[in-house]
Amino acid sequence: MSLGFYGPPNAGKTTLANKICMDWLGEEIGVASHLPHETREVQMKEGVEIESDGKKLNFNIVDTPGIATKIDYEDFLKFKLSKKKAKSRAKEATKGVIDSIKWLDNVDAVIVVLDSTQNPYSQVNITIIGNLAARNIPVLIVANKVDLKKSKIKKIENAFPQYPIIGISAKKGKGIDEFYKELFKLVK
Repeated sequence: MSLGFYGPPNAGKTTLANKICMDWLGEEIGVASHLPHETREVQMKEGVEIESDGKKLNFNIVDTPGIATKIDYEDFLKFKLSKKKAKSRAKEATKGVIDSIKWLDNVDAVIVVLDSTQNPYSQVNITIIGNLAARNIPVLIVANKVDLKKSKIKKIENAFPQYPIIGISAKKGKGIDEFYKELFKLVK
């Protein structure tokens, strides 16, 4: 079984994938940073086995680049990247978005990671959820970054009431045990 991690850039997809991999494999899947589109290629970790309440679940993690409707190299200049590096990153990020969408054909369930400090009613989030609903792919929405004061899980719950939503802090490990329990419910 393949479990895809989808969401907008910098919501914490790779941070959560790294947390799971560290908890159960002792190694990370990729690099997470404050720069948008750090993950620009689909990354996969096979044979992840987790346990919760005496049950085991085995799956492959598919960590995808952040989905965005607009990628402008000038946005990367704010992070002190050279013009050449910014253009290269924008090109790679655009290819990554396309690859992320293509990978929807290869996943059995999806974890949508949203930044709980951001407005959930974005075009990107609605597009992601709409694509998953149209494909009838099981979804668990993770409201990440609940450790931050601006976190508003209720807004995410109101935006997507048809899906289970779990609040976590992938970086600090808050809510991870509950997340694992929800994973079992997702894949039954």
